[in-house]
Amino acid sequence: MTGLLQRKFFVRWGLPLFMGASATLLLFAALILAAHKADETARSRQVDLLRLIVDTMTSSVAHDQESATVWDDAVQNVVANDQEWMDANLGAWMHSYFGHDAAVILSPQDQLIYAHIADPGNPAVTLNIVETARPLAERLRLRLAQGEQPQGTETLSIGESDIREIAGRAAIVSVKPIVSDSGEVGPPAGEEYLHVAIRYLDGGFVERIAAEYQFADLAFVRDGITSSRYLAFPVRTRAGDTIGFFRWQPFSPGASVIASVSPFIVAVGVGIVLLTSILGSRLWQRTRHLAASQLELRHLAMHDPLTGLANRTTFQQELEERLSLSKPGVVHAVLFIDLDHFKAVNDTHGHPIGDKLIKQVATRLIAVAPNGLVCRLGGDEFTLLLTLEDPHEAEQVAEQVVSTLHEPFLIDGLHLQVGASVGVAFSSDGMEAADLTRHADIALYHAKAAGRNAFAIFGAHMEELLRRRRKLEEALRQALMDGTGIEVCYQPVYATSDGAVRSLEALCRWRHPELGSIPPDVFIPIAEEAGLIQALGQFVMNDACSLLAEISDSDVTIAVNASVIELMAPGYPLRVLDILARHGIEPRRLEIEITETVATDSGGRAAAAIALLRSVGVRFAVDDFGKGNSSFGHLLNLEVDRIKIDKIFIEGLASPDGRPLIEAIVNMARHKGLKTTAEGVETIEQLEVLTMLGCDNLQGFQLSEPLRRDNVARLFGSAEKRSSTV
Repeated sequence: MTGLLQRKFFVRWGLPLFMGASATLLLFAALILAAHKADETARSRQVDLLRLIVDTMTSSVAHDQESATVWDDAVQNVVANDQEWMDANLGAWMHSYFGHDAAVILSPQDQLIYAHIADPGNPAVTLNIVETARPLAERLRLRLAQGEQPQGTETLSIGESDIREIAGRAAIVSVKPIVSDSGEVGPPAGEEYLHVAIRYLDGGFVERIAAEYQFADLAFVRDGITSSRYLAFPVRTRAGDTIGFFRWQPFSPGASVIASVSPFIVAVGVGIVLLTSILGSRLWQRTRHLAASQLELRHLAMHDPLTGLANRTTFQQELEERLSLSKPGVVHAVLFIDLDHFKAVNDTHGHPIGDKLIKQVATRLIAVAPNGLVCRLGGDEFTLLLTLEDPHEAEQVAEQVVSTLHEPFLIDGLHLQVGASVGVAFSSDGMEAADLTRHADIALYHAKAAGRNAFAIFGAHMEELLRRRRKLEEALRQALMDGTGIEVCYQPVYATSDGAVRSLEALCRWRHPELGSIPPDVFIPIAEEAGLIQALGQFVMNDACSLLAEISDSDVTIAVNASVIELMAPGYPLRVLDILARHGIEPRRLEIEITETVATDSGGRAAAAIALLRSVGVRFAVDDFGKGNSSFGHLLNLEVDRIKIDKIFIEGLASPDGRPLIEAIVNMARHKGLKTTAEGVETIEQLEVLTMLGCDNLQGFQLSEPLRRDNVARLFGSAEKRSSTV
């Protein structure tokens, strides 16, 4: 009886308990093993991910440098030691746009000529950077002197980079030569100026990595001792020296799951299956997150982070692949797209608005060419790669791009209009990717030179035209240096009240020794693009004030045009006042003519310059009022003394709406207390109507053509007035 009871107990309780306990222990052991492997996998992936992040960042810093160091302008301005230019393009801009922590420029003798430190708290850090970068600079100079060239199409110039210690902080140090993109300027090989970029691996870099890739308690430390709680990844120089560690609390999905499910496994063996399923689900989710992070990192390496479009690397790879696999009858077209006046949007409304504009541009380009590869090279530059059977389709796409990007953009309540210039080039048999992109770039240059908001298709003649434009730029530079060929003419401005000459407008003229007279609408844009506009403006201002000093009538004023670039340049008001003082001219006798776009300078630099000059008596006028996007509302944001009504309104006097429109402009100007001058008066009928409508002053060929300096002297030597005409 006792045996039966014992057997019953065994069958009803003992065996099930044994089997349940055995099954539970086996499942628990399997769970522990799986959790341990999952933890190891997760830790290994985090280590690999961190290594990939550091390697990618090192390559990215060097790639960022090439956006400004492979550039003719960079070579010329660094050689000229233009600190302002270097700060705007090679220092502060690198920090604001790419997040570089520091940048220095070394002379061919490895002497420091410029430094930008984002956090200037440690004054000795600049010298530390120079000394740290010196070995890299020496190796790079040796390679440059030996004529070494970059490999592949992704790299524009060779460089040296390493992870080094700077002032107790680990940092990526990248050294790149400042070289010509055209190959026509620059010192001999090995004597280039060098650009050194610094990106620290601690501080903000650690915080960003921790936030984006979920590294718990991530920190950069000197001691790499690991424990069950922390992992450490060594940061080594190229020579293998360890200068610090990334230490973090590793992601341990297995351990966390065991802690949560153990009570249920012990209590109920049947629940093991369900809990194991939950464990698998959680492990899969966490593992998928890590895998997604790696995919995202690879995606970022091949795509533009702002727009999601393919980047320069992807474009080059895809272009090379298509050209290598090209079949007869198939043509590959490359469209280089550059937004017109995008910099003005950034300067006026700020980079957040500019970023939103870039995104909308990307959306429109995708809509125009859904079957093409749309890429963003950086800034406001885009490319479009098309594979076609009919080349005319590319022309149609280019025309659509120009048309759709010319339409206004609505961003945060602002209506912005930028337009675009497009360069188109077609592949031919055996053509290399570099040649095709160069052709598209040359075509883009011609589209911009033709007046922007247009497209141009590459032709063999374009290279010659480009060389001629560069030659023209050099001739203008030489003319300003020599003071020959540049002449200032003066067009009188007459008062409608008594016909007397009230003012003279200074107009710059240039006679090329070989090409003859060059129109201002040709050489003024060249001066602006080549950085010569300030020297040209100073030449005109000096000539005008010296002439004004010879005119005895103190009521006669002189008007000089100033571009937005001049007004926003540091020290512009002081240069103007210096010229006035040198010639003994009262500030009230000078009037500076500006375009109405100055009113949109959100940075306030132009407004500050205007306010300073007006405070001492210099007058300002808005030139070409009514042309383009001009509006009277903009004048409310700009302190001026006069508006000059554009000649398009004068030419329209014969139309039904012409006279009321000018009358409205004059009345609005009077309401604001502004004087008015009508430009382009070419007929006696226009003169009479404008006088009747109340314009204060008139200017145009009907009254007088622009006069040379000696003729101006004779004009004021005569007592005869123009009252019989006005």
